[in-house]
Amino acid sequence: MVPLAALIKEEARSEKLEKPLLRYGCASQSKKGEDFFLMKTDCVRASGNPSSTFAVFAVLDGHNGNAAAIYTRDNLLNHVLSAVPRGLSRDEWLHALPRALVAGFVKTDKEFQTKGQTSGTTVTFVIIDGWTVTVASVGDSRCILDSQGGIVSLLTVDHRLEENVEERERVTASGGEVGRLSIVGGAEIGPLRCWPGGLCLSRSIGDIDVGEFIVPIPYVKQVKLSSAGGRLIIASDGIWDALSSESAAKSCRGLPAELAARQVVKEALRTRGLKDDTTCIVVDIIPPDRSVKPPQPPPKKMNKFKSFILGKKSKEPANKLAKKLSSVGTVEELFEEGSAMLAERLGNDSSGGTTTSGLFTCAICQVDLAPSEGVSVHAGSIFSTSSKPWEGPFLCSDCRDKKDAMEGKRPSGVKVL
Repeated sequence: MVPLAALIKEEARSEKLEKPLLRYGCASQSKKGEDFFLMKTDCVRASGNPSSTFAVFAVLDGHNGNAAAIYTRDNLLNHVLSAVPRGLSRDEWLHALPRALVAGFVKTDKEFQTKGQTSGTTVTFVIIDGWTVTVASVGDSRCILDSQGGIVSLLTVDHRLEENVEERERVTASGGEVGRLSIVGGAEIGPLRCWPGGLCLSRSIGDIDVGEFIVPIPYVKQVKLSSAGGRLIIASDGIWDALSSESAAKSCRGLPAELAARQVVKEALRTRGLKDDTTCIVVDIIPPDRSVKPPQPPPKKMNKFKSFILGKKSKEPANKLAKKLSSVGTVEELFEEGSAMLAERLGNDSSGGTTTSGLFTCAICQVDLAPSEGVSVHAGSIFSTSSKPWEGPFLCSDCRDKKDAMEGKRPSGVKVL
């Protein structure tokens, strides 16, 4: 009989051997000093187990000052991890991440708003654990995946009012007004904005002066790469206002990650000039048993006869290609959700969200609650997927107030007694 300790040791060794290598680099050009980033590769799921490491990369594009971006960079990761239950296996941990990311984003926003500062920030937050990539985002920073064969897919959704009809409808339904800036004579100029405040985005962290219908609830997507690996490009809108996803990926193929990040920034500046802060992180996820090679340019076009005999990738729009990724074996989609309603995002908790001490815990800020203090996230919500509003997860009174404000059930900043 093999001792249990030996089995655990062997499992840890196998997991470590199967993990991909990460090669990464970052480049930026500053105009307003409001872009920030995070690169951390020594995070650990289980204390004392070095094989349980994972990496975090993030780009934060601040506006109306840099306070929100700095606070989010320094606190979001801890808030996300505190929302993941203890003692989970790796698969359970990955399964719990999407909900924990929602809780972490909302808690970060809630805490920053208590500081009374009016700045805000976009966030694109990427967690890489083995071959699994989990991306959470608010705003218009973006993360793309460049897979082998030249297939580029979007792992985020842009929350720009100008381009996102669903978000415009949600904001107006929650009490906000959407329109362009009016000038003398009644003419309207510029992109669609939310009023009050004039923000072009429908989701962000911070922005207390705009209204809580501008929510911090992230779009989350989780995918599992094939053993061929791939390249992630995470960047602020200084890149995406100048380059399409396909152009950014194509501009740096064949280059190592650090040079690739510089090349993407260089190409964006060449195309549009330095009109905004411009930040780019490139992460190569590389099979451990292969030489370190960045994604290569796709093969040259074949003639019609060869194309008929050998087959050829169709010239479909990027969004259609992204939807077909799982069918071609490049990547497996594990999770995707973009609802702005907490009742939908936090789901149901049949355990009631209790701790080992018998206390309830707020699903957002993780404070302990007596049974009489917690309010179910589903109570009184028309968006709830639960037929039992007395079930968890539960919220403290402050988080419940914030949920009501985000859903337009009360004016922002008004306390419910």
